[in-house]
Amino acid sequence: SSGLINEEQAKARRKELEDESSFFGSMDGASKFVRGDAVAGILITFINVIGGIIIGTAQMGLSLAEATETYTILTVGDGLVSQIPALIVSTAAGLLVTKGGLDGATEKAVFGQVSNYPAALGVAAALMGGMSLLPGIPMIWFLGLAVGLGYLAYYMSKRQNAAVAEEQMKETQAAADAAGPPPEEPISNALRMDYVRLELGYGLLSLISTERGQKLTDQIKALRRQLAGDMGFVMPSVRIQDNMQLPANTYVLRVKEIEAGRGDLRPNMLLVMDPRGEEITLSGEKTMEPTFNLPAMWIEQGMKEEAMFRGYTVVDPQTVITTHITEVIKDHMPELLSYAETQKLLDELDEDQKKLVEDIVPGQVSVGGVQRVLQNLLTERVSIRDLPTILEGIAESTAFTRNPTFMTEHVRSRLARQLSDVNTNQDGVIPLVTMSPQWEQIFAESLVGQGEEKQLSIPPSQLQEFINKVRTTFERLGMMGESPVLLTSPGIRPYVRSIVERFRPSTVVMSQNEIHPKAQLKTLGQV
Repeated sequence: SSGLINEEQAKARRKELEDESSFFGSMDGASKFVRGDAVAGILITFINVIGGIIIGTAQMGLSLAEATETYTILTVGDGLVSQIPALIVSTAAGLLVTKGGLDGATEKAVFGQVSNYPAALGVAAALMGGMSLLPGIPMIWFLGLAVGLGYLAYYMSKRQNAAVAEEQMKETQAAADAAGPPPEEPISNALRMDYVRLELGYGLLSLISTERGQKLTDQIKALRRQLAGDMGFVMPSVRIQDNMQLPANTYVLRVKEIEAGRGDLRPNMLLVMDPRGEEITLSGEKTMEPTFNLPAMWIEQGMKEEAMFRGYTVVDPQTVITTHITEVIKDHMPELLSYAETQKLLDELDEDQKKLVEDIVPGQVSVGGVQRVLQNLLTERVSIRDLPTILEGIAESTAFTRNPTFMTEHVRSRLARQLSDVNTNQDGVIPLVTMSPQWEQIFAESLVGQGEEKQLSIPPSQLQEFINKVRTTFERLGMMGESPVLLTSPGIRPYVRSIVERFRPSTVVMSQNEIHPKAQLKTLGQV
């Protein structure tokens, strides 16, 4: 009535209920009849035992023990014989119960049910076989019945399995016919691009599910979380796939389908590097570390303790790949920070910062403008995790400029505390290399154009001289174990950085405005 089932389902359920009711009714009547017959047989046996003992002792002059032994044996024998009709009656009751609730002849109902449950015949065959081993039982007849029932059980089970398999095949074929040919993949799927993809040779596939050490997939998940915490940049998911065209132990990193790095690994070995830059004195296979192209060596697993004792850096193949991915992602973060990712960063800000976003975007600057500023920061590996401060700096800079470069410079001054902390060394100071007043003046006078259209126009000879001096100074300090910051005036910092990044991309270039007032400074040299 409520529409939960249709008419056919209602008829089937009613028929099932009728059969069930008829079966239980037959079972109840048969069990009462068999139970009454069994109770009567027990009472007769008990009366025979008691009566026999009385007759034996009173009339036959037997002792109590002799009368008990004699008439008990006679009564048990009589009881066994008298149970033959009870067995026949029980069998008849079972047939009646089997037939209850079914249409048609009794033999059809019995054989139909037995054929549907070969396990019942198997149990009967096992019981017959067990009884044939009992003493006093005709072994040939019971064993023959056991073999016959066992064969029937095997044959019916085999036929039943074949019928089920045929039915499943028909259903599968019907489903396939109904579904028709598989739909063609849309052509638009060919336009989809993997932002980051790791291709592995077949010899490196074991790194994905290795039992020794951490899985490569687990390390990549940890890397994504670490980058989000350190840089405020949500790294795209890395697609890992095998590439049979690569050599067995080679991997390739691709960013937006373009190769960004590759390397060769030894899956069951360890990579050893000397942090002092000296030659490695262990026995192994010499190689070059793929990320920073440093001298290294592959050694066996058993030499790990000795390598660590000598002060070498020891890493497994998974860590080599993860380190390479880290550097590749950091080099391509500006390219991977898309418009959609920028919008997602703005949407995921805390509720307390929503008003700030509403006031700035899109009234003062568009999402694309915010994206350009964030890309400029990521180009120099400046963390964008403090997004509210960055947005505040962008809002302030819109009062005097719309140029993303100048907006970025103002934001960097707002991030002075962060920049100073990142570039502070273990001694608590910022090591600096300053630009001489002469070079400051040369760069300032080489700026041509008005307002936001300024460009650097420096003679090639002077430019080459500047590059040589910067390279010489920083290489000399690098041999001393120092990683200084190049300090310039605010007006020329972006132009100096655009030159330095071409031959020393890892060198940090800061202006005086980006040095926090409480930062401790140490000047190491001058260009």
